[in-house]
Amino acid sequence: MQNLSNYNEFSRSQWETFHGEYNKQAITDGELRKIKSLDDEISIDDVKSIYAPIRHLLHIYLKNYRKLTKLKSDFLNSSNKKVPFIIGVSGSVAVGKSTTARLLKIMLERAYPQYNVAQMTTDGFLYPSEILKERNLMDKKGFPETYDMPKLLKFLSDVKTTTGPISYPLYSHNIYDIIPDRHEEVNQPDILIVEGINVLQLTQTSNIYTSDFFDFSIYIDADVDDIEEWFLNRFETLLDLARNDPNSYYYQYTQVSEKKALKMARNVWDNINYVNLRDYIKPTMTRADLILHKAENHQIDKILLRKY
Repeated sequence: MQNLSNYNEFSRSQWETFHGEYNKQAITDGELRKIKSLDDEISIDDVKSIYAPIRHLLHIYLKNYRKLTKLKSDFLNSSNKKVPFIIGVSGSVAVGKSTTARLLKIMLERAYPQYNVAQMTTDGFLYPSEILKERNLMDKKGFPETYDMPKLLKFLSDVKTTTGPISYPLYSHNIYDIIPDRHEEVNQPDILIVEGINVLQLTQTSNIYTSDFFDFSIYIDADVDDIEEWFLNRFETLLDLARNDPNSYYYQYTQVSEKKALKMARNVWDNINYVNLRDYIKPTMTRADLILHKAENHQIDKILLRKY
């Protein structure tokens, strides 16, 4: 059990009082359906009760960040260069990180139409499957050693310190690999949301945390049994989507019995995803500024905010 004494804990009903006026027309049910991850659940009530206060909290952090950036420039007698405000979103596989990141992007874009808000995932910094196979790491995909962390750290450093577009590789869950010769880019964002299981981890080759580049960080937590169930449910959904798609990584699992496919999925959870969560992901939780705990029904029931 991790020591959470440096966090204030709030119930859902307490947390929903921590924001000003909420525009009920800001986000629709249709938009929520488009942004939610497979087998994740999110509602307008979640937006009002949980994410509107988070958006208000981010406003406080962002306002003070921009003020501090200007004061530092004045102190150094230099031009007031725009430095992106970076938000990290971490947690286990299948816990809903992408849904949270996409929702925050929409809410921040609508709160700050004058700002360039970007969102990305660290999946693109996984080594390609070819390299993982050469290093006998395919069975540890997602573990710290399967990411090109120096490349990710350089990307974040460039985002903070350079101007102009900065590219990063793209990953496809459909083919379960990096997409060859495909890149996305961020171009001088005012706010960048970075989502991934590894965004709060210390690299194995340096003393720099990825989170050293973050100005606010969120960890999405849930009971292990619930995450396992969500993972297996998502696997079944992916199987259904892959039945008529031979190009999908999951198509191979449609060629065996459903019982055998689910047994393989449980083996992946037991020997890869659970171990990764236990040993490398969950221990980083207390590096986050904000912890969102999900109940069995995906609804956030507890919110923990760092005291200092």
